[in-house]
Amino acid sequence: MSDQVQRAKEVFGARLREIRKDAGISGRQLAVESGMHFTKVSRLENGRQNPSEDDVRSWCAACGADDQCANLVATLRGIEGMWVEWQRHLKGGLGYLQKTFDRFHEEASTVRSYESIVVPGILQTSDYASAVLEIAHDFYGGKGDVEGAVDVRLARQRFLHQGRQSFLFVVEYWALQTRFGDVEVMRGQLERLLAVTTFPSVSLGVIPPDVVRSMWPGEGVWIFDAKAAVIETTTAELTVTQPSEISLFLRSFDRLQGHAVFGAEARMLIRRAIEELG
Repeated sequence: MSDQVQRAKEVFGARLREIRKDAGISGRQLAVESGMHFTKVSRLENGRQNPSEDDVRSWCAACGADDQCANLVATLRGIEGMWVEWQRHLKGGLGYLQKTFDRFHEEASTVRSYESIVVPGILQTSDYASAVLEIAHDFYGGKGDVEGAVDVRLARQRFLHQGRQSFLFVVEYWALQTRFGDVEVMRGQLERLLAVTTFPSVSLGVIPPDVVRSMWPGEGVWIFDAKAAVIETTTAELTVTQPSEISLFLRSFDRLQGHAVFGAEARMLIRRAIEELG
C-alpha cells in the first residue's frame, strides 16, 4: 500500500517536471522565481518530498501555468487523503469507523453506490449488518463492540428519509445471493430491499445475472456528487477527489446502471432470490 502512495507522489512530481520543462526554465530558475531552495525543486520532482498547496501555486505561477493549478491542487489533496489504513481507523473501534463515513453523506446531494457482493450498508437490516461487521471485527481484530457499530450504521438510514438527498443504488444479482447470516437473516434483508424500492428518494437497480455486459463488475464504490469517491479494499479505504478520476467512476456507474433493471423488474429479481433461499 505504501508503494502505491509513493508511486502516486512520483507521478505527481513528474507532472511538475513536465510543466517546468514546457515553460522552458531550469530547476534553478524555477527556484528563484518561486522562492524555493533549488534542492527542494529536485525533491518535489522526484517524489521525495510532499509539496504543499502553496508550493503548487508558486510552481504554476513561475511556469505560467495558472490554468493547471486547480487540477493539480485537487490531485494533491487526493494523494494526501488517498489511503487511510484500516488498522488506524480500527483503533477507534468499529463504531468510530462507521461514523467517519457519515460526513460524506451529510455533504452530498446525490449519493451513488455500486456493490457487487454485499448489500449497501445504508440499506442493511440490523441482523445482516451484524453478520457483516462480525466478519470485520474478527478479521481485523478491531476494538469496540459490534453492536455499537451496527447502531451507528443503522442510524445512517436517517439520510434516506430526510428528503435532502437522492440515492442511486446498483447491485449485482449475486449480491442478493451471497449469504451473510442464516436463511432468516437473508430473508429479512431481501424483504427490506423490497420495501426500499418504494422510497421516494431511492432508486434501486439490480443487474440480472444473464445480462450481456458492456462494463465489467468492479469493486464496491460510493460516489458523493462529483466531489469524492470512496472505495473500500481489504487493507485500506481509498478516497478519490481528483476530478478526472471521479469522472471515470461516474462513467462506470452510468454503464453499470444501464445494465440494471428497476421497479417491478427489480422486485421480481429480489423475490426470485428469496425463493432461492428455500
